[in-house]
This record gives sequence, structure tokens and C-alpha cells, in this order.
Amino acid sequence: MAEMKLYNTLTRRIEEFSVQDQKINMYVCGITPYAPSHLGHAMCAIVFDIARRYFEFRGFNVRHITNFTDIDDKMIVAASEEGIEVSELAERNIQAYLSELNRLNVLPATEFPRATHEISSIIGIIQGLLDKEFAYEIDGDVYFRVKNDGDYGKLSNRRLEDLVAGARLDLDDAKEYPGDFALWKSQKPGEPAWDSPWGKGRPGWHIECTAMSISYLDKSIDIHGGGLDLVFPHHENEIAQSESFTDVVPFARFWMHNGTLQYGQDKMSKSIGNVFTISSALERYSSDVLRMFFLGSHYRSPLTFNEENVKSQERALERLRTALNTQSFEGTKMKYEVYTSRFTEAMDDDLNTPRALAVLFDLARDINREAGNGLNVRESQKILESLAGVLGLTFKEEVLESSTEAAPFINLLVDLRSRLRNEKQFEIADQVRNQLSELGVAIEDSAEGTSWKIV
Repeated sequence: MAEMKLYNTLTRRIEEFSVQDQKINMYVCGITPYAPSHLGHAMCAIVFDIARRYFEFRGFNVRHITNFTDIDDKMIVAASEEGIEVSELAERNIQAYLSELNRLNVLPATEFPRATHEISSIIGIIQGLLDKEFAYEIDGDVYFRVKNDGDYGKLSNRRLEDLVAGARLDLDDAKEYPGDFALWKSQKPGEPAWDSPWGKGRPGWHIECTAMSISYLDKSIDIHGGGLDLVFPHHENEIAQSESFTDVVPFARFWMHNGTLQYGQDKMSKSIGNVFTISSALERYSSDVLRMFFLGSHYRSPLTFNEENVKSQERALERLRTALNTQSFEGTKMKYEVYTSRFTEAMDDDLNTPRALAVLFDLARDINREAGNGLNVRESQKILESLAGVLGLTFKEEVLESSTEAAPFINLLVDLRSRLRNEKQFEIADQVRNQLSELGVAIEDSAEGTSWKIV
């Protein structure tokens, strides 16, 4: 079998991917649960779910860690605005997110560590960096010395001077250098805090992922993933503190980043306020439809949310369902081996899901044609279902909340259309059908009567 190839953000090129003992250690940065999760988070989760599924399809044993940043500035502000504890806010949004991942058919990570549960290991790493003079303490705050890291900026491919001049850095007169970043923050009035050698405080943003990656995986891992917006400063700082602490290079052999999800002209972001939450999306679209929307573009490409494009995925799914449900015969078996080979070639090429989907549609077309010619297509149907499963597609018929709320009104219009047809007022009946179709409601007439479904 040919080697897999993945794009490595660190080297900015596609490289052959292989591991020893068929074991993959993969760390993917998770959410900061200060608000309900949006479709950008779903996109990232689905991208790395598909990566994991394909690795396992290829025979790898994947240990997959995804964290929750359950303490940071945004968490503290959001909890204060609601008048609740940070821990209560975190628990509510984490449980909602895990439920949404389950509905999206995202496999659960091997572990979901939380920053607040890793304080002791975080403190140990910070102390190690202080001992090696990669960090310094001022009045209970601890900062990382970026100038002591000779290759700082290698992931984002920028010089330190340019980063300091052009990036939005935390301006603090107490720091030795503007580019230094916080490892530990001293407690401010009313904030959650933990004991440390430097006084009560809490972790900085970046140090938690170093602690979790080392604790749950190893000092050097195979894949570190996340959204493209995390390259700088988060992942850049992770590399600096991790390699400085362990003296092991590289911290991660491959850095995988999914593209941003746009909503209009801007990236979908809770801080901007142009979010489409996962829960609201699942009220309107099935998990398969959302997956198909993300699968239709390469994971590294930016993607713009477009309601018409999302809705069109239901018709594409129906083509695959039809092939899976078409009647098979006992004649000569259809030849299907080439489709598995083509699918693997597509996915081996940096997880090229658009090409992989094209293979599924070719297989579905040929199943329908060969079944029409009286061939036995059962094995081909099994292959189609198996390959679709690698992409996380379930083909389950889901009852959407939006459709159940509208059901009484749709039933009323469908009954009206049936009466109009009985009275031979076909022109008006067709107008009702066409208007329902424009609203995404498909009407199907059969000998058993008239039914409808959301498409």
C-alpha cells in the first residue's frame, strides 16, 4: 500500500507520513467553553474525526487527546456577566458540546483533559522553565523568555522582530520583552486561583496544552492539530515552551491545521458575534448534511457557510442512499475493488475528501446501473457503506426540530393539495407543491398516499 502524505504546517510542504508500531499520538486543541460552540468548532472536530477514522481504516492505533480550556480571561468575563461560577459555566458548555459531537457522529477522544485538572503538572513545567532560565517571575506572574528560544517563530514563519512589531501582543510594562508571554497569571480580585510557588494564580493560555500533551501522550508526538487561527500565537508558543522544557525536538512531527469557516466576509467567531451555533444548525440540518458540506472542500481550504450549498447536500446524500437501498439480484457480481483503491489514493493524498466523495458517487452510480442490468451488487453496497463510514456518514433518517415544529402547517398544505387534486384543480394544487418545494419540502405521491420530507 502506498504511503500516506500529509501537509505539514511546520515545513510548509506535503510529506510522507509514517509511524513506528502503527501507533499514532494525536493532540487536537479543543474549545474554550465560555459560550455555546459554533459551526467553526464543528468543522474542526469533523476534520480531525475524519483523519482519525481514516488512520484507523489504514490499520493505525490512534490515541487522540482533545483538551478543554476551562479557565482563561474569556471564561472569567462570561461567568461574571451571568453571575455564576466559572466552573458552572464550563461544565454547562462542555456537556452541551459533547452532546453535539455525539449528534455529529464524532468519535469521542481517548481523553478530554481540562486545564483546571492539570494544575500540578502545569506548575511543574513552569518551574522547569524557570530553572533553565527560559522563564522569569515578576510579582507572582511568570513569563516565557522568547529571546532565549533560538528558533522562535518557525511555525508561523516570521521573525521575532516582525511578530513584536505587527502582532497584537499583551503590552505589559513589567515584562522584560514585549513578545514574552504569560505562563502563570497572579490572582486578581474575584478570580479563581490555585496555590503555586509564586503565589495564588492561574495558568496562562498556552502552557496547558504542553502539560496535557506531555502527560497524556509523550514529549514528542506524531500530530498536533487545530484551526489555522491557532498557528500564532498559540501553537508557536506551545513549541517554544515544550521544546525548551524537554530538550526534545520536534515537539510534534506534523502540524495539521484546518481552514477557517467564513460567514459572509468574516471568519465565524464568537468574539466577532457572527456565529451559527452547532445546536441551531442541528435543528435545521442533519449531521450527514453538515458533514457533506465540510467534506466537499479540502480541509486546509477556507470555507464559506452558504445555506443553499448546505441544503443541496441532502440531494447528494439521497443519491448515495438510493444506491444502498436498491434491489440486488443473484446474477454475476459487480466488480468493486477499484473503488476502494481510488478512495484510498484520494485520502492518502493529504486527506482529499472531495476526491474521496467523488469515488463514492461514482460507485453509487454504477451500483444503480448494474442493479438495473440484473447484477449482484450486494458486495458493492457493503463497500459503499464502509467507505462512507470512514467519512463518518451514517445515512440515518433524522427528524429535525425545525421540521417537527412546522409539521402541522405542512400537513395542512399537503391535505389542501390533495383535496384540490381530487377536485381536479390541478393548477392550484401544483402551485402549492411548487411553493412547498421552494421552502425545502419535497412531496411524494404513491399508491399508499402522499408523504413529504425536508430536503
